[in-house]
Amino acid sequence: MPNTKSAIRRIRRVKQQTQVNRIRKSKYRLVIRQMDKLILDKKKKEAIAFLPKFYSQVMKIAKTGAVNRKTASRKISRLSKKINQLK
Repeated sequence: MPNTKSAIRRIRRVKQQTQVNRIRKSKYRLVIRQMDKLILDKKKKEAIAFLPKFYSQVMKIAKTGAVNRKTASRKISRLSKKINQLK
């Protein structure tokens, strides 16, 4: 148990931040799943239309630190590559 007043406040803050990070990570996973589904269904036009929103969401989440920036960039790069390979 925390002994000092600042430690008690810190625990409260960590709980809040954990919830926020959980929400952000689930949004990140959701956006990636949506893009994967478009790619698997070979819907190139829809995937290209969804791309700006996809970039925006992923980088917004990476900016906060919930997901590493390089990981986010790698995901964007690989999914963009897959979109370009669609016929």
